[in-house]
Amino acid sequence: MRLYAATGDGIARLEESGEAWTVELSLLGSGAQCLAADPNDPATVYAGSRVGGVRRTRDEGRNWADCALPEPAVFSLAVSPVDGVLYAGTEPSRLFRSGDRGETWRPLDALLELPSRPSWSFPPRPWTSHVRWIAPSPHDGDLLLVGIELGGLMRSDDGGASWEDHRPGAQRDVHALAWHPGVPGRAYEAGGGGAAFSVDAGETWQPADDGRDRNYTWSVAVDPDDPDCWYVSASTGPFAAHGRRDPQAVLYRRRGKGAWRPLGGGLPQPLPSMPYALVAAEGRLFAGLADGQIWASDDRGDSWTALRLHDDALPSLVALVHAPD
Repeated sequence: MRLYAATGDGIARLEESGEAWTVELSLLGSGAQCLAADPNDPATVYAGSRVGGVRRTRDEGRNWADCALPEPAVFSLAVSPVDGVLYAGTEPSRLFRSGDRGETWRPLDALLELPSRPSWSFPPRPWTSHVRWIAPSPHDGDLLLVGIELGGLMRSDDGGASWEDHRPGAQRDVHALAWHPGVPGRAYEAGGGGAAFSVDAGETWQPADDGRDRNYTWSVAVDPDDPDCWYVSASTGPFAAHGRRDPQAVLYRRRGKGAWRPLGGGLPQPLPSMPYALVAAEGRLFAGLADGQIWASDDRGDSWTALRLHDDALPSLVALVHAPD
């Protein structure tokens, strides 16, 4: 198995080798903050920087090329599993689309014509906002969910040519979005005021907060084999999650219509470092922590072990993706 992590400074490629993982760092000094792996080409990965645009590797992270995005501050990336279209979201809030792996870009400016746009504002920088998450549907190449931090959860069913404004029931402070890979219509959100899910392809959303004593949710993942089993990370609030204080972070699992349950089984709870990324792939669940630790579970979160990392250590972690074989 291969994972890629963004450290806030560069990119780490992690290769599973027996009971340990080798780590190779690249793009040091780039300020890499977000990642997207091409689900149809395991050698191709994209990295976004808040100062340097988008970079692309076609050889598993050994070499990187500048994709010349028109905006420098990239906060989100995604590749459509259906047609391979690459999306990039920036600050100030703009969305770009590339049908040729980042060689050329087309702005999807209809997003900026939504009635709610004048109200978009990111509290630490209230004069601006950004596209925090992009979620292309794995079932329909024209269906796209986009989260504005802070502004709402927007939906397009024509590849970004037009948009529906903030969807009913969803959190406006969008942090992460996910689709179920096998069940069309099922989507999930982690937001600043809680979590939500959709059963109608993102048209409407239902809150899912029972059982948690922390509502500042950040990352989300869904079990690929069970659309009713999903996970979020949560903290007591934004200052605890992203500041230098103890985040008192907890990983939660929800099954069916039941309440959220905290996960333990070897995982120190509450966690002393914020879980910035959750990845469910190949029968395992990974949690990437802000301090560079990565924990893994092969039983849907009942028990956990910390990954043994060889070679380069991870100084920090802000994003984590799985590169499919």
